[in-house]
Amino acid sequence: MIVITAPTGNIGRHLLTRLQESAAGEKLRVIVRDPARLPDAARERVEVVTGSHGDAAVVDRAFEGADAVFWLVPPDASLTPEDAWTGFTRPAAKALAVHGVGHVVGVSALGRGTPMAGRAGLVTASLAMDDLLAGAGVAYRALACPSFFENLLEEAASIRDEGVFTDVVAAGRRAPMVAVADIAAVAAGLLLDRSWAGAGTVPVLGPRDLSPDDLARVMTEQLGRPVRYERQSLDALRAGLVGHGLDEAFVEGIVAMKRAKDEGLDAGVTRTPDITGPTTFEQWCAQVLKPAVLG
Repeated sequence: MIVITAPTGNIGRHLLTRLQESAAGEKLRVIVRDPARLPDAARERVEVVTGSHGDAAVVDRAFEGADAVFWLVPPDASLTPEDAWTGFTRPAAKALAVHGVGHVVGVSALGRGTPMAGRAGLVTASLAMDDLLAGAGVAYRALACPSFFENLLEEAASIRDEGVFTDVVAAGRRAPMVAVADIAAVAAGLLLDRSWAGAGTVPVLGPRDLSPDDLARVMTEQLGRPVRYERQSLDALRAGLVGHGLDEAFVEGIVAMKRAKDEGLDAGVTRTPDITGPTTFEQWCAQVLKPAVLG
């Protein structure tokens, strides 16, 4: 039995599809707040536990009889980073031990072992979550991810209407990025082949490092219209997020993460074929961004 958390999110929906296609003989169970958001075909083929996977009663019910769990924390901007990651995960860590779950694959972030790891805001919180799960008596693999291509979908309207996207990193700062489908593929492989033991980290990178200027050039080519990058200050980012009503501690966690990324937080892993996903930014733009912007 494989339990999938956040099955309707960016990574979870790709993972659910992959496991339904390839998990012959494996039973699948999902934890979801709103089962209506699941595809019809999925609802017919998986066991559904309704609720939040931050709820002790829900994970106690969901982890009973489970062999493996895919763990993803949906960030809650109404909480502090610590509460949003380790606080949310603590009931699950207890339930994993109670039910003797053997293997857990979690979505985390790059940065462990770097000078910035302890002051990287949301990334620091996700690394603390990894430590909590690794101490729960399970075999644990943290998928250490850089920024997602899919983050650009939040700027689809700005790209369409103004030809602009923003961030706070230097325009020439190259860093790894990755498509969520490639993260799901690595997660599926680990969940299905549970021959691994102990605790460890698995980086998941895209095919090459990209700067904001690189992103703008590729988007211009793929969309057939000019796209440019505008660098935003950390103060402007902070003010905008606070203005949207986010918890101030969570906002500071975002700001600290962005600052650390601009200082090279994601640049400490050597790319090798076994940790590199196949989806290029060009392919992702053509398949995902272009329909979102021009569709």
